[in-house]
Amino acid sequence: MKRALTVLAACVPLAAAVYLPTASAEPGNGSGAAAPTCATPSVKAPAGTAVESVTAARKEGGTVHGSGLLGGTVTGVPAYCEVTVTLTHPGDNDLAKVRTWLPVTNWNGRFQALGGSAYAAGDNGTGMATAVKNGYAVTTTDAGVGDVLDVNWALNDDGQVDTALLKNFASRSQHEAAVVGKQVVGHVYGKRAAYAYFNGCSTGGRQGYMEAQRHPDDYDGILAKAPAVNWDEFEVATLWPQVVMNNEKTYPTACEFKAFTDAAVKACDPRDGLKDGLVNDPARCDFDPRRLIGTKVVCAGEELTVTAADAAVVRKIWDGPRTPSGKKLWPGVPVGADLSALAGVTGPDASGDVKGAPFPVPEFWVTTWVQKQPSFDVSTITYDRFTQLFRQSEAEYDKVIGTDDPDLSAFRDSGGKLLSWHGQADQFIPAQGTVAYRKDVERTMDGAKKVDDFYRLFLAPATVHCGLNSGDGTTDDLGALRTWVEHGKAPKTLPATLVDSAGQEVSRDLCSYPAVSRYDGHGDPDKASSFRCVAPSRH
Repeated sequence: MKRALTVLAACVPLAAAVYLPTASAEPGNGSGAAAPTCATPSVKAPAGTAVESVTAARKEGGTVHGSGLLGGTVTGVPAYCEVTVTLTHPGDNDLAKVRTWLPVTNWNGRFQALGGSAYAAGDNGTGMATAVKNGYAVTTTDAGVGDVLDVNWALNDDGQVDTALLKNFASRSQHEAAVVGKQVVGHVYGKRAAYAYFNGCSTGGRQGYMEAQRHPDDYDGILAKAPAVNWDEFEVATLWPQVVMNNEKTYPTACEFKAFTDAAVKACDPRDGLKDGLVNDPARCDFDPRRLIGTKVVCAGEELTVTAADAAVVRKIWDGPRTPSGKKLWPGVPVGADLSALAGVTGPDASGDVKGAPFPVPEFWVTTWVQKQPSFDVSTITYDRFTQLFRQSEAEYDKVIGTDDPDLSAFRDSGGKLLSWHGQADQFIPAQGTVAYRKDVERTMDGAKKVDDFYRLFLAPATVHCGLNSGDGTTDDLGALRTWVEHGKAPKTLPATLVDSAGQEVSRDLCSYPAVSRYDGHGDPDKASSFRCVAPSRH
């Protein structure tokens, strides 16, 4: 578990990292709003809830430390009012806190809500501090649950799923946070926010899609990054690499996995017209891992030989979960992503045994919500049993947490805009799951051109989970969304800084799906101006 915690803190939706300042969020003059007094506001309970308490306090700002496992620090935070509203759903025995931070000066007139990470429903403080620093009034909710790896709330004393808290986590607390947060802004500043935005990655990205589907009037703009859509399916699917290794009784080392990834990237990199370590369309990479059989790999000073069994494991992981009869269930880990993130191992121990080390987020979903036995040993899952668990999770939880409704007509009709990006080297949530959802929306809503009017998706080459704006490149995504919402200018591309295979920063324009980037054959390869977006059929 120690390794799992380390991996999570390093790679999973980092609330401390995904809301870094951007030029787009510079504070304005508050549109004439009076300076807040930090008096306790009057809050009307959202439908189906009761208000347990409301508190307000002035905070001097300075340095804000993020809570929980993810931690993080934000400096230079201006003074703000903190309003905390505690809600309960009568009969459900829950308490969900909605926190709103409001800058004392230089409010930019906008409202922003922040999503969560893993099993945390909301922000740990660093995202809120950054939003305040950028002039936003900002809201988040804990939904009455816990930190990113706290699942103690999942089952009640009878060992059954706590449906009220799951409903909070899945959807209703986010909507209630929007209702409460807007009220607080109106009371404290004496006027409503001019625009309302939602911002989240991973769990937060899923929450953004849920808002667009179920509460289309909550936000003018939704920024949903690396979204965990189809949670009931993808969480089981991300246990697949462990199932493969356990059933094949083959556990490649991290450096062996890296050898496969490096070879695939080298083979598929030039397809965009330039060898730069950035695979612009990994879904079309057909590198066969069997080409590495017999290759020597040095791991921790020991020379290892890649075997046919190693190649078979990698091939199944890249391909993704299938039923025993061969039916595809979900996309696999994308070529170019770190295979060891989901296919982690421990050992060898004193007896020389190596065992799988499951990533805790899917492990907890399967053991606690699907099996309802926290002590269940996932290493015992056969291919047959995996398919049963996948179908069981769909049947029990799709309507609760699935976020796969492709009918976004109400969101479109409300004037909302949905902007998403997904890293193509996402080691935890395959981008093709998001692509599949986008295709469903197109089929449901009369084609890509009409969908582009309110929903755009951008795929980021060589970018890890929630990687942009957290050390694996940058983009002013919130600025692009604001321009779209407030000025009607839809983003044709999403300008970004990416990190190439040599660790150097290069500028690229992320293409609006389904277009892909291609080098035009001349010009500085480190500059976006040397690339153009083309249809995949020409790539």
